[in-house]
Amino acid sequence: MIEGKPSQIGEILKQLKNDNPDLEALAVVSLDGLPIASLLPPDAEEDRVAAMSAAILALGERALEELRKGTLEQAYVKGEFGYVITTGIKNLAALMVVTNKEAKLGMVMLTIKKGIEELSKII
Repeated sequence: MIEGKPSQIGEILKQLKNDNPDLEALAVVSLDGLPIASLLPPDAEEDRVAAMSAAILALGERALEELRKGTLEQAYVKGEFGYVITTGIKNLAALMVVTNKEAKLGMVMLTIKKGIEELSKII
């Protein structure tokens, strides 16, 4: 599925980060919580971030299923210092982005949409 593509995915993540200065970190993770590619701060543990991203998606999916609200598109976590937004990619992986607190969410959503389109071509 994704073997041999982490470098291509990494290039897409770099471009997304360059396109939107409000993005502080990005990662593409498998749905079972394994890291595929990431741009994380030096103090972040890639394995832990991947596992948490997959858990956020799984919990969101279960909540929507239980409440009969359809399939999950995105999961948002808003904190004092910014957002963590996780979006599925073709039901095979997920894109996780971390923003600063000043992030313009409309622009972040456009960046995520562009990223999903690009990532979908290679995943």
